[in-house]
Amino acid sequence: MLIQAYSPNPHAFFLPRSPSTSRHLSVHVSHSRGLKAPMGRRNEPLSRISASGEHSPTTNLGKKRKVFEHISLLKARENISEEEENDLLDYLYTTQYQMRGIVAVSLGRACGQNSESYTHGVYMRFQRKEDLEKFYVNPFYSRILNEHVMPYCHGLIHVDYESEVEDDMLPIFRKGEEFNYGVEFVLLIKFLQDSFGKPLEDALNSLEQLAIDNPSLIVQFTQGLNFNPSCKEFTHGVVIRFRSIEAFEMFTGSSDYKDMWRSKFQPIIQKTVSLYFSVDPVGTEIM
Repeated sequence: MLIQAYSPNPHAFFLPRSPSTSRHLSVHVSHSRGLKAPMGRRNEPLSRISASGEHSPTTNLGKKRKVFEHISLLKARENISEEEENDLLDYLYTTQYQMRGIVAVSLGRACGQNSESYTHGVYMRFQRKEDLEKFYVNPFYSRILNEHVMPYCHGLIHVDYESEVEDDMLPIFRKGEEFNYGVEFVLLIKFLQDSFGKPLEDALNSLEQLAIDNPSLIVQFTQGLNFNPSCKEFTHGVVIRFRSIEAFEMFTGSSDYKDMWRSKFQPIIQKTVSLYFSVDPVGTEIM
């Protein structure tokens, strides 16, 4: 589902190419390889898709823990080399080992194109809002941006929001078998001002409930109000970890999802942009 900015159609699919990674113990990042063709009928209702997993997404469980989600979308220049791209992503990925408070990271090359021309997505999770605030002013992060990101990019946007996940180590830190593989889907939305209140809440609740109802496809779902003062372009962020590219396309190609998007979201959206990328496990290595 690559939702075009200023477009009501959220169903264009592309296959990704993603970068090499630095290797560390029990961490995950996207790898470079093509994805298999989707399985199943594209318009099959989700209720008719047989479950292949035993676990529910974290939105369907009891006690919750607040987390703070950070999204960056980048526009790399067209002539960026593979070496430069790998350097850019590797440096962003290793920020988690240089700064406190980052509990999860995933990043990669976007699948195909979107009308905003974002080429890469970066997702980070922080335990506390203070950690996220310190991240932006950390000299190490500033150096990474100045020396290894912006020389290769002509655009960068940040969105931050507060959300909740299951109060357990594995879903908080996005560790374990369920997070070894999958597809990271990032959706940024600018809702119409007069939709704030019940229409907006109804739309987001409907999307969350659909994710809860499909644990065989979705590992984790978070969403929230953007509080980044430097970004007025989007009001909300959504991150969904799918179990596979097949799960991603089953979900976004289902009649349940399409009907929900058409009836709940389309009437109240001013702008959207999204991308997704593949996430594979990094080899285990003792540090």
